Order: sequence, then C-alpha cells, then structure tokens
Amino acid sequence: MKQRLAKRSEAKGADPLVEASVVVHDRLTLTIALAAIILFTITAGSVLPHLIRAWDGRAAAPDLTLTNALLLNVALILLGWHRYKKLSAELSERKISEEKMRQLADTDHLTGALNRRSFTEAASSALSSQSDSDRHLAAIAIDLDNFKQVNDLNGHATGDIVLKEISTRVSSLLPPDAIFARLGGDEFACLLPYDSSRAEQVEHFAGILIERVSAPIKLPSLAVEVTLSIGIASSADLSSEDRATGNAGRLIHKADIAMYRAKKKGKNRFFWFEEAMETELRFRNQLEAGIRKGIANGEFVPYYEQQIDLGTGELTGFEMLARWISPELGLVGPDIFIPIAEDIGVIAELSEMLISQAFEDAKEWASHLTVSVNISPVQMRDPWFAQKILKLLVQHRFPPHRLDIEVTESCLHENVGLVRSMITSLKNQGVRISLDDFGVGYSSLSQLRSLPFDRLKIDKSFVSELRKKDESAKLVDAIISMSKGLQMPVTAEGIEDAEVLEALQKMGQMKGQGYHYGRPEPIEAVRIRLAGAGLLRETEDEEDEICPASILAAGEAQAS
Repeated sequence: MKQRLAKRSEAKGADPLVEASVVVHDRLTLTIALAAIILFTITAGSVLPHLIRAWDGRAAAPDLTLTNALLLNVALILLGWHRYKKLSAELSERKISEEKMRQLADTDHLTGALNRRSFTEAASSALSSQSDSDRHLAAIAIDLDNFKQVNDLNGHATGDIVLKEISTRVSSLLPPDAIFARLGGDEFACLLPYDSSRAEQVEHFAGILIERVSAPIKLPSLAVEVTLSIGIASSADLSSEDRATGNAGRLIHKADIAMYRAKKKGKNRFFWFEEAMETELRFRNQLEAGIRKGIANGEFVPYYEQQIDLGTGELTGFEMLARWISPELGLVGPDIFIPIAEDIGVIAELSEMLISQAFEDAKEWASHLTVSVNISPVQMRDPWFAQKILKLLVQHRFPPHRLDIEVTESCLHENVGLVRSMITSLKNQGVRISLDDFGVGYSSLSQLRSLPFDRLKIDKSFVSELRKKDESAKLVDAIISMSKGLQMPVTAEGIEDAEVLEALQKMGQMKGQGYHYGRPEPIEAVRIRLAGAGLLRETEDEEDEICPASILAAGEAQAS
C-alpha cells in the first residue's frame, strides 16, 4: 500500500515523505500552541490578579516562578501560532506548486492541450469504461500538411503561432465530451464519442475540421494556409480484449495508419481505417527493412535494355535498369522499390552502387556502346551530385563520353538553377545528358533552350499509342519536329511491336528501345548477346579507357 501511495504521489509531482513530515510538524506545533494556551489560562487565573494588585500597591509581588511561567506561556502561544501559520502557508504553496507541476506534466506547454501521455491515459479510461453498445469512440489523428515549409520559410516563432491557432480552432469545434491533445510537432488527436448507427456524424465533423481549420491564418506581415490530413479509427475496429483492457494505444495507432493513407492520397482529406491499410503498412515496413538489408548484401543488380538506331537497326548502347533479387520476394521491379528507397533516403547509395557495377560491366563492351542511367529527382537535390558521378568515373576509369545521364522533367521544376549547374559540370567533362520522359512533365521551350541537354527521350505512353493513329501520333511528330529545330536527337521509348517501329521510322532518324527488341537482361545474357554480335572487347584498349586529366583532377578534388 505504501509503495502504491508513493508512486501515485510521485506521478503528481509530490514527495510523500516531505509532505508527511510537514503534516507531522504542523500538528506538533499546533499541539504545543494549544497546550501553552491551556497553561496560560490556568496560570493567568492566579497570577494576573496578584500582578494587578501589586501594580496598585495593594498587595505584595506575586511569586516570581509563576510570573515567569505566565510570560513563557505567552511566548509559546505567540511562537506556536506564528509557526502554525507559516507551516500552513508553506503547505498551501506546496499544494499549488504540485498542482502546477501536475498540469505541466499532463498538458502541452505551447497549446495548453493534453499531451500524448495524458491523452493516452484519458482515452484508455474512456475506452475501458464504455458500457453502452450503441455508443462508440472515434480516434481522430490530425497532421498538418507541409508544416515544415512554414517553419523553414517563416521561422519557428511563426510556426508556434500557427500551432496555437490550429489548436484553438480544433478545440472550439469539439463537443464537450470530446478529448483533445497535441501529440507532438504538428500532430494532434482527439477522441470523439458517437452513436454507432450514425458514423456520418464523425465524417461530418472531419469535413468541418478540414474546411474551417484550413482557413488562412492572418499574421501582421503574411497569411499562412495549412491543410490537414485526417485519419479516423473507431473503437468498433478493436478486439473485445482491447476494448475491455482500454487499449487506447492500439486505437490511436489505427487512426495514424488511416492518416498516413490520407497523406499518400493527396493530403487535405480524411480516411477511415481499414484492415487492408495495416496489411499494406506492414508489408511496406518489411520492404523498407528488406531494401536496407539488400543494399548491404548486394541484392540489387543492373539489368540492361537495348538501345537501337531505328534507321540502321544497329545496337548503340544499353539503358541500365535496377532490379532487386530478393531471397524472400524473388525478382522485384523498380516501380516497387525505387519510391520506397527515395522515401527512406537510400536512393543515392543504391544508385551509386548500381552505376559502379554498370561501369565495370560496360568496360567489357565495344567502345562505341554507351550506358544510360536514370537519376532520381532526389539525387538532383544534392549539390554534390555532379562531383559524385565524376568520382565514380575516376574510380572505375570509365570514359565519360560513354555515359548518358537521364534526368526526368520533374527535376526541372524543383530547382532549375541547381540542375543547370550540375548538368553543365557534367557536360564540361564529356558526360551526355538526356531529358527523360519528355511530354509528361510540361517542360517549357525556354527551359529546353537554356539547359544543355544532348537528347530528348519521348515517353513510352505516347509511343505505345502510335498504333491507334490518334492524337498521340501528332504529338510525337510535333516533338520530333521541335527536336530537329533545337538540333537535339531523339530516343523513343516503349517500342513494343513492328507497327509502332514502322510509324517511328517514317517520322525521321532516331534511336529507340522497347520490348520489340527484347526485355531488359542481366549482364550474363548481355555478354552472350554481344559475343554473338562480335561486340565484346577482346583486348583492353587502355588509351580509350583512361579518363581525361580534367576528370581525374575533379575526382581527386572530390575525394579530398
């Protein structure tokens, strides 16, 4: 019992031993004061009349001992009462301080809302005490969209103002029986009771949150707009055991999963939790762990897709495509793991590992065959990207004119100045640069003229539609005509049959690639193909493979 009492007091910020000591001393002081008052009453009854008569000269002085005892009682009364008042005030101040400490421990210091710990406790209590089967609890997870940009652009002081205003807006919309908390950062949550037959009440409330909370926040010098992504989970989604034990953590977790789905589907919206979401998230976590492990174990390998001169039918090079040979999942395509690798921040490491292997593979090919590599937009945000590529060229002694870097149009809209600088650095060393997936990213003609691209790659979504002879054919023809005016060669992606090939050949001279020429192959199959065509190097031409001095200097500078 004492241990439970001590833990409970400590949870509230109190020291039970100190508090007990104060109470004991408080009672002892009061007892002494009361005893002194009783003694004073007894002593004064006999001593005071004698003192009065002695002062008037009608009697002799009273006994000195009794007089001293009376004075001592008066002193004890005054001292005891003073000490009692002081201890009472000290105890009151201690209780006030403990209450403030408890409030600080339970609430968020910035917004005044509950914090994560106290919200979980309150939600658990509400969940375990729920007895009406016609009532459910909805956990609503709220996350601000792109809030980091508010801090980055306007400073953390402005971010704090925004968080307080968002908290005020949300709490003002909640019914009295709801629980509201700031979980941390830009994450909020609330627990909302609702009738089990009227789930639309919760959806209506979520819609109101998105509409009203997202209204511009007007500050002295600017107006800040922040949208919300909301996830909703119902206590009906919990097992009977979780409901009985008040497992609010499980309920909040489900709401978080639904909120991440809202983020993924475009933000500024809400989603109810579904079991499939949790299965997908679990699989996603397994993929993330598998990708990290796969990079360390060398499970990612380059595959190669042929690039053909459509006029002559000759092989001109290969595009390197990433594949993951997973011991658990088998052969995994890049559409699965590339977006995840970008999200978890390992795409640069993965790409550089594959490029290094491609350089070693391509050194076995005939010297006129090129190798093209796709670069993630995430890598293009790295100001040292060009230097890293040059360093790889030096390490593998690979000639830069045989490398073709493919950049997607989406990179141009993020930081065109940085992209221009990196492209120029690479081109100055002899590396070729292609604009990939042209036609889907809305590049302007001025960007094409100002950026020193060597080649345009027409997106396969347009090329594959050529067999229908619809508007896609006109668009491809327009792109080819524009490239001629810019004196920029073209590569057509997605050539899947002879009909598409014939249509492209009529449009002009260009390169092409696609399943019509074969699917991407591992290096073993490439070696067999090149050996049959006499395109494997029988002896190493060292002069061809040695990088220019400028590349060596750039690589050494980067290494240092």
